[in-house]
Amino acid sequence: MELTGPGLLLRPWRDADAPAVLDASHDPAIAQWNPQGDALDLQAARRWVWRRADWSGGGHVSLAVVDPADVDTLLGSVSLHRIQEGDASIGYWTVPAARGRGLASAAVVRLTAWAFVELRLDRIELCHAVANPASCRVAERAGYLAEGTLRQSHRYGDGRRYDEHLHARLATD
Repeated sequence: MELTGPGLLLRPWRDADAPAVLDASHDPAIAQWNPQGDALDLQAARRWVWRRADWSGGGHVSLAVVDPADVDTLLGSVSLHRIQEGDASIGYWTVPAARGRGLASAAVVRLTAWAFVELRLDRIELCHAVANPASCRVAERAGYLAEGTLRQSHRYGDGRRYDEHLHARLATD
């Protein structure tokens, strides 16, 4: 499955993406706000790609974000996870070179629209650390309404628990 939008292609993960995933994991912002657990080496990055490419369990959908004119250069990731009983959560990251162009918001909008139609989801939540205002802007631009603050709800890359903003979209929005 591939999804397109203006200047954007969401495509399945490929084994060849592993080196770019490894590079992305070393970006300080990705390491802080989207920690991958133990330090990645190339083999761990390959396993990361394989897990995201395998949707057979039905609990997640994960796609690589690329430019349609350059499908081999990884710009980011967008994923639905915890899919169950009409609900899901969405997450995303972009590499430093892709930031500031609205790519994350566009990827979230596109995957959200697909999920409401194809997966018949009722609600998708988006949580981000209060200390990460860039993710708050992504949520707002993607039409995710702010619903509240979850106190010390998630442990991020530096090992500390952070308050998170909870945003959500409904299929009826």
